[in-house]
Amino acid sequence: MLKKILALTALLFSLSSFAAVDINKANAAELDGIKGIGPSLSGKILKERNKGSFKDWPDLMHRVSGMGEKSSAKFSSQGLTVNGSGYQGGGTPEPAKAAQPEKPKSGKS
Repeated sequence: MLKKILALTALLFSLSSFAAVDINKANAAELDGIKGIGPSLSGKILKERNKGSFKDWPDLMHRVSGMGEKSSAKFSSQGLTVNGSGYQGGGTPEPAKAAQPEKPKSGKS
C-alpha cells in the first residue's frame, strides 16, 4: 500500500512539473520555475505584461528583450505558453523596410 502511495505521489509530482504556464497569467515564481527564466527575465516579462497582455509569441519576442526564437522554443518545450499556445517558430516580425528608390546613374554615354 505504501509503495502505491509513493508511486502515485511521484507520478503526480512529475505531471505537475510539466504543467503549462501561461505567460499572461503566471506570477514571478511560476515564471522562474521555467528553466532559463530567472528573476531578471521574469521581471522584464511582468513589466511588459503590465502594459498589456501578450497577444502571441511574436508579440512577446518583440516586447521583451532576451526572448528570441531559440529561447522561445526552449521555454515552450518546458511548458511556457502564450494564450495557451506553444511556440511554433517563424521568428519575430520585423518592421517593413521602405523600398529605396534607385539613384539615377550619372554616366556619360
